[in-house]
Amino acid sequence: MPQGLIHNKVAISGATGFIGTALSNFLECNGFEVVRLKRHHFGRGSGQLDRLIADCSVIINLAGAPVAAKKWTRAYKSEILNSRIHTTERLVKAIHNMTTKPDVFISCSAVGIYDSYEVHDEFSTNYADDFLGQVCQQWEARAFRAQTMDKVRLCIVRMGVVLGNEGGAFTRMARPFKFGLGCKLGDGHQVFPFIHLNDVLSAFWYLIKRKESHGIYNLVAPQMISNLEITEAMQKRTRKSLLPSVPKAALRLLYGEGAEILLVGQKVVPKRLEREGFHFAFPDFKSVLDDLLL
Repeated sequence: MPQGLIHNKVAISGATGFIGTALSNFLECNGFEVVRLKRHHFGRGSGQLDRLIADCSVIINLAGAPVAAKKWTRAYKSEILNSRIHTTERLVKAIHNMTTKPDVFISCSAVGIYDSYEVHDEFSTNYADDFLGQVCQQWEARAFRAQTMDKVRLCIVRMGVVLGNEGGAFTRMARPFKFGLGCKLGDGHQVFPFIHLNDVLSAFWYLIKRKESHGIYNLVAPQMISNLEITEAMQKRTRKSLLPSVPKAALRLLYGEGAEILLVGQKVVPKRLEREGFHFAFPDFKSVLDDLLL
């Protein structure tokens, strides 16, 4: 452990969100001291952020306004972008100001960086040219400055839809099916890149502990599955009837441009994690349902 850092001390931005809460609790249960970074800590000129992370051996960046929370108005699109860009810029600047650099900086991104045509491993550069694709590219570019400026070990995690019972997408997905109101979205052919929350926590632990890990990692389950296949699996488990599909026009009316994240999916594989021998406890959607749909 380099002088000036405290072993097993981690700072997490976005620590009060669905993933951040679970990760903070998981790391504390495994002997870490967690510094939960909040929005006001990122105020310019206060120096508070620098002091909070000064002796942290691990820094994790999860901050960002949720992309599926509301309609994508011009104002909300600005919030989606700025909440990621500004937080990452401030964290990278604070890392640059550290006397001793952290062992690892793990910064979030999303599989929305990829286009919807090709099959993508971590070496793919076929990026989407839509709003979310642009957000992810700018987000990652800011994080990479920590590596180029200060030679910090950097891991970028491109996450699929994280599924768990404590919040996030799964509770919203499952509720209609329990009341016989489930249905596919659009034509249902779009791929749904997913990962169980527990596998996310295990992947973060893996990246923290494995000193050789750096660069891009896709955090998705190995199975590729469509929205239609998910709809059929949920219907089979709940034994409820299905409604007709939600038309694309209705989703676009509700979510505006944001409807595309429901109607367009990315074909993504976790090549690097699989090649390195990482164990997925929930490698397919059936195993996710076995655990979450009680």
